[in-house]
Amino acid sequence: MPTIGWFEILIVVAIAIVVLGPKDFPLMLKKAGSWIGTAKRYINDIQNEVSNIDIDDEKINEIKKDNKKDE
Repeated sequence: MPTIGWFEILIVVAIAIVVLGPKDFPLMLKKAGSWIGTAKRYINDIQNEVSNIDIDDEKINEIKKDNKKDE
């Protein structure tokens, strides 16, 4: 998997400043940061839901084992 270094980031920022202009560049950074934050929250929520499902499955399996032992 390729990595992005500081030089590549510098090139992207320079191109963005030229294309958007120095006036709109901070607004674009704010929007991009907002999108990244939203994406991270969604991913975190999904991970938490999957973890909860795993925990629920483990509890169900324990209950089934306990019921089999009692029989």
